[in-house]
Amino acid sequence: MTKRETKSRPMLAVHILFAALMLSMYLPGNTKVKASPVCMTVACVLIELAVIYQLIRRKKARTAGDIGAIVFFVLLFWQVYTTRLGRGHIILVPTPEAVFSVFYTMRERMILGVFSSLSLLLIGFGVSLPLGVALGLIAGWNSRLRDTVVPIARMLSPIPAIIYAPYLIAIMPSFRSASAMVLIIGIFWPTFLQMVARVGALDQRILDSARVLGLKQRELLWEVLLPWVMPSILTGLRGSLSSAFMLLTLAEMMGAHSGLGYFIRNFADYANYTNVLAGILLVALVITLLNRAVTALETRLVRWH
Repeated sequence: MTKRETKSRPMLAVHILFAALMLSMYLPGNTKVKASPVCMTVACVLIELAVIYQLIRRKKARTAGDIGAIVFFVLLFWQVYTTRLGRGHIILVPTPEAVFSVFYTMRERMILGVFSSLSLLLIGFGVSLPLGVALGLIAGWNSRLRDTVVPIARMLSPIPAIIYAPYLIAIMPSFRSASAMVLIIGIFWPTFLQMVARVGALDQRILDSARVLGLKQRELLWEVLLPWVMPSILTGLRGSLSSAFMLLTLAEMMGAHSGLGYFIRNFADYANYTNVLAGILLVALVITLLNRAVTALETRLVRWH
């Protein structure tokens, strides 16, 4: 078997599973609750087009084929189990068509929830990231300050930021400000400690050479230290994104009146698990898109690294 044939297997599997899923959606089913398959069809076609696009680009085509095959297999199993066999509980295990239809019927609330969550996320990163980077650089640069502050930071940083939520809700002027504070705490400590470690890892010979060339403290900071820590800032941003979104969603579940976490909790209270599953899929989609955006930004800004 040639290498080309081995690589083409995942692509063939994707197309077969896609065709089987389309066929399964439009055949008469065995479920009591009927939902339009249009939204699910659109989602599946977009996934198929994304896989074909990667195949045309010949960049990570095999990985895209593997991921696409897994996604279509899960959707096909879900579709057959609930719609064809009618085995799923009508409330606890809704059909995939019903779940994907929520993206259309609840589109306005979903869009508002996404913007509400992203605005809080922007506030959290906008405050904690510059603060963590700046203080981390200062503490990492000054050995006495580093020896004093780092032990305190290592004691406080393992405390989950969400634990502060009940107290912050009580003392902050609004729930939104309390949620923002939870995010700031959760993002600040990892960023701060990462910057301290990165500065400490800088080869002393590089600094000595820069000083021999006559660079002053400010020039050392901007021309040596900042370029050295830039890859760590972007890598840390990508690593903090998922955990920050998890913190945000949990905080929104505790009493918010908007956001993706509120969307999920609100419908869970009414046992509307069709909307709950749609909300979970929306959270996964938003996190995936944010991670892709940060990865693209990292690739563009640190090509030299």
